[in-house]
Amino acid sequence: MIIISNPTEIINEVNILNSLFEEGLELFHIRKPGYCKEELQLFISKINSNYHSKLVLHQHHELAEEFQMKRLHFTEKDRIDKTPSRLLKPDWCKSFSTSVHSIEDFNGLHDVFDYAFLSPVYPSISKENYVPTKNAFEEIKKRTNQHTKLVALSGISVENIEKTIAYGFDSVALLGTIWNNTNPIENFKKCQKFVHLF
Repeated sequence: MIIISNPTEIINEVNILNSLFEEGLELFHIRKPGYCKEELQLFISKINSNYHSKLVLHQHHELAEEFQMKRLHFTEKDRIDKTPSRLLKPDWCKSFSTSVHSIEDFNGLHDVFDYAFLSPVYPSISKENYVPTKNAFEEIKKRTNQHTKLVALSGISVENIEKTIAYGFDSVALLGTIWNNTNPIENFKKCQKFVHLF
């Protein structure tokens, strides 16, 4: 299962994150769009180094080697703006991921991407007025891309994970259901019963 960081700072965030890893968190996406390179550097340095290989970096990709992180994420804009040659995996990199907002964009992805988030699947827990305009479960019937794993994002909760996987997603990513919860670790453990990484 994948968890994405809250875009802004959360009280006790790193301690919670280290506990989530202890409970079996498989991948953690660091998405802090407002952080400068130095702020992101400080944030990563506080995370137990035993888990750095499970971190996925959204911004300031140049920090990955410094912290022995082996996974990079490209936003939709990043992916579109980069030339194919800049999307070649360096030797040290284990995986590339990206974000899409339609099954057509997912189907058109280059095979360099190991997995992609498709959102919104359900109304978002963390973003106001971020709701699907199409039925994601009808849309994924049009899936032709089999080399990239398809990860459901937005509105994923304990109540709908099982259904989401049953309808054809390869895995799920959690954000609001973790960080908008009074007990993120317990909520993670409940979600964990239903799904693991592909």
